Amino acid sequence: MLKLLRSRRGEGYIDTAVMILCVMLVIAVAMSVLPVFVTKNRLDTYASELCREAEIQGCVGTETARRAQVLTEQTGLEPDISWSKTGKIQLNEEFTVTASVRADIGLFGGFGSFPVTLTSKASGKSEVYWK
Repeated sequence: MLKLLRSRRGEGYIDTAVMILCVMLVIAVAMSVLPVFVTKNRLDTYASELCREAEIQGCVGTETARRAQVLTEQTGLEPDISWSKTGKIQLNEEFTVTASVRADIGLFGGFGSFPVTLTSKASGKSEVYWK
């Protein structure tokens, strides 16, 4: 690699220019794709915290809706949330929450927008005994 750069012949300049162009294209693609990974991480956290709230409260209802609103304000995500069970959940009963949000992978400043649906699931067991 260094031999090509130190070479006094003209062919090394073309190779170097093509290599720099390729590196810049890879960096541009990475800059447009990496925010999707950050969004997926936020969505995983969103689902797990919402699941934990339902475990502590022992039900899916107003408490989880308030927690979802707080998480929406904190993360900036507005996912579609679906629960496997609603209402009171008895002790050690399992439930699942699924959160999904749509994200766009826009390459090169909006040219070629590719929408992707990100989905995150979290499951837990109720910690409340209902009489």
